[in-house]
Formats: sequence, C-alpha cells, structure tokens
Amino acid sequence: MSGARLPAGSDLAALASLIRVHQWPKNCLVWLPVLAGHRVTSIASVVTALISFLAFSLCASAAYVLNDVRDVESDRLHARKRNRPIAAGRFSVPQAMTIGTVLLVCAAALALRVSTLFALIVACYFATTVAYSIRLKRQVIMDVMLLAALYTVRILAGAAAARVIPSFWLLALSMFLFLSLATVKRYSEMLITLAQEKRQAAGRGYLVEDLPVLLALGVSTGMATIVVLALYINDPATARLYPSTVWLWLVPPLMLYWISRVWMKAHRGEMHDDPVLFALHDRQSLLTAALGGLCFALASTA
Repeated sequence: MSGARLPAGSDLAALASLIRVHQWPKNCLVWLPVLAGHRVTSIASVVTALISFLAFSLCASAAYVLNDVRDVESDRLHARKRNRPIAAGRFSVPQAMTIGTVLLVCAAALALRVSTLFALIVACYFATTVAYSIRLKRQVIMDVMLLAALYTVRILAGAAAARVIPSFWLLALSMFLFLSLATVKRYSEMLITLAQEKRQAAGRGYLVEDLPVLLALGVSTGMATIVVLALYINDPATARLYPSTVWLWLVPPLMLYWISRVWMKAHRGEMHDDPVLFALHDRQSLLTAALGGLCFALASTA
C-alpha cells in the first residue's frame, strides 16, 4: 500500500478495523432520546436519528484513527493492541491521517445538516476525545470519568437532534452505568498487565496495586445505577408515561443480574473486549435487554 490511497479488496477489512466499524453500535445511544421521548412514530424524528447516528459514527471513527496514530508505539508493546492496523503496519501514519480527515469532514457536513446545536455537541465530543488521546487517558480516574461522559454526550447529541429535553433520570443513569462499564474495561486491562508480571500498563496511569480500588469503584457505581433506576420508576412523573408501572419493577433485578455478571466475568479475567461490545455479542446480555424492553413495552399499555 503506497501513497494515501484507500485500500481495496481484502484490505477493506483492515480499513474497517482502522475506523472501528465494530464500535459503531455504541452510537445507537443517539436514538435513546427518541425512544424515551416516545417519538418513534415520527418519521422525521427517525430519519434525523439515522443521520445523527451516521454523523456521530464518522466523528468517532476519526477520533479512533487519531488515537491510534498517537498510540502507535505503545500499541506495539500491547499484547492485543499491537494487531491494530497502524501498529501492525497495514497503514502508514500519513495514510491514516488522510482517512481520519475525510471522516471528520463528512461527519461535520452531516452534523450541520441535522442542526447547529447537534454539530456543536459533536464538535465538543471530538475535542474531548482529542484531549483524552493526547493527555487525559493517562490520568487515573479522570480517564474512566471521561469515557463515561462521552457515552452521555451521545445521549445529549441525540436529544439535540430530536429536539427533546433529556430527563435528569436518563442522564444520571447513563453516567453511573457507563462509569461502571468504563471501569470494567480498565480493570480488565490491568488484570492482563498483572498476568504479564508488569506493574504498569503501557500508556496508562494505573498500577496493578490499584486493582482493588478499580473493583470497588466499578461495582459501587454499577449498584448506583440500580438505585437511580428504582427511583425513576417510583417517580410520580413516570406513571404519566407508563400506565402499568408494575412491569417496570422487573427491570431493576434484570439490570442487577447483568451488571453483577459483567463484573464477575471481569474479575475472573474473562472480559476480553469492551463491555458494551461484549453485551452486543453475548446471548445472556441480549436476552436480558430483550426482557427489559418487553417490560417497558408492557408498562406502556393501559
């Protein structure tokens, strides 16, 4: 591969890996305000949500490319990340930068098509990911808080696109849940570092001695998610959206089971992927999500 041309044929798989297409499902969070606001019957809202999803996905991919360019040396020392396209030599740094620039320009054009506010939120997301890649990913605790915030920004972007106001409960639940999942990711990385008989992971600020603290932080924020969900169900305003709230009380036990299972697998060293991506491919996680969705559907019926 020479110059800055895009790969063809079998190299499309390398391109998909470079821009992390497998991470795009995370951006489905921009659809959450449409669902929570009961706007799924509006064709305009659905179309806008689809454009928002694509814009956010392209922006996130551009950020991933920039992150891999900056981390190419540390990635080559990592047991799993050394297989990333840039670290493995499938793309040169100039090629990757060209691809990232094209992705960012396309994301900006789509974001502006949605609304100026949505475009500003996408720009803030990109700026935060750049700051994360350059410096903040090496700051203990700050890194997982930022990862959680970036998930919540997706929800805010979706709300801006759909022109709805996100509820306090939705944002609170998002922050606690994704802080727990971000900590799962870091905890799993440090377990690998421990198994390699190293004290510190390349490019991270954590030491293996921090594992108990990460475990406590992750489990406690996961349990806080359940509390927020229960308080939301008990809120009188919720009864105006869901006539049969009794069905909603089945959701906290489902959530408690899923979060506990994720942390059990992480503690056993069995969480080898991003926990969100794990959930998208894990049968029990998908079944739990389906049952939760069914509970909300039943709660919506009078």
